[in-house]
Amino acid sequence: MAFIDTHTHLYQPAFDGDRDEAMARCAEAGVNTLLLPNIDCASIPRVHAMMDQWPDRCLGMMGLHPCHVKADSMEQELSTIEGALRDSGRRYVAVGEIGFDLYWDKTTLAIQHEAFERQVAWAKELGLPIVIHVREAFEALFEAMDRLNDDRLSGVVHCFTGNLEQAQRVLAYGDFYLGIGGVATYKNGGLDAVLPHVDRDRVILETDSPYLAPVPYRGKRNESAYTAVVAQRVADLWECPVAEVAAATTANAKRLFAL
Repeated sequence: MAFIDTHTHLYQPAFDGDRDEAMARCAEAGVNTLLLPNIDCASIPRVHAMMDQWPDRCLGMMGLHPCHVKADSMEQELSTIEGALRDSGRRYVAVGEIGFDLYWDKTTLAIQHEAFERQVAWAKELGLPIVIHVREAFEALFEAMDRLNDDRLSGVVHCFTGNLEQAQRVLAYGDFYLGIGGVATYKNGGLDAVLPHVDRDRVILETDSPYLAPVPYRGKRNESAYTAVVAQRVADLWECPVAEVAAATTANAKRLFAL
């Protein structure tokens, strides 16, 4: 079986001591492709380093994470990230991760909207999907998407943690998917009430490592090898063999990201 981890921050300092070993564990677990979302200017060189070291396995994205949208730095951040995105020497698979986060700071909502809208425009122009982060901010996301969505836009709400109504609203935007990670394994994660009602062709797998490790690793550092653990939980909820989850989610990721 082969899996794609569609959202991992394996480039972060948490892996500086054993990144090669983590990549080896991925291979052993059948996780052959890793998609790396950028978060700000500082992470660009780290994303590039992994893309260069494992060009057949690590594919990058470019975007400004909503938690890094700050009034005094947003213009410089967006300018630098757009420059990297338009660098003809590299291929990126998405604009991301972008979106809305009102968990840490509700005062930046207006500029989060501005940053999101500008990055969505890049995605439409370049024919790339968007990878959306949303935390305690579904209404902000829906307000923006209702205005901006058209047939040029595709993407995924990564680390989806919403309810069934929110899932259906995301999927109604068209070529959009739910990114499912370790939260699916949590007792009170809520996805047991969502995933059984979502078509298999609208789900992709992710870890969001080093965050949100699945049970039985919850509370420890997450890593991309645990994509297989997430897949087993999805298989349990779909009441099907894990090989079918691997096949469906891999096909979905290849279709969305043009892999």
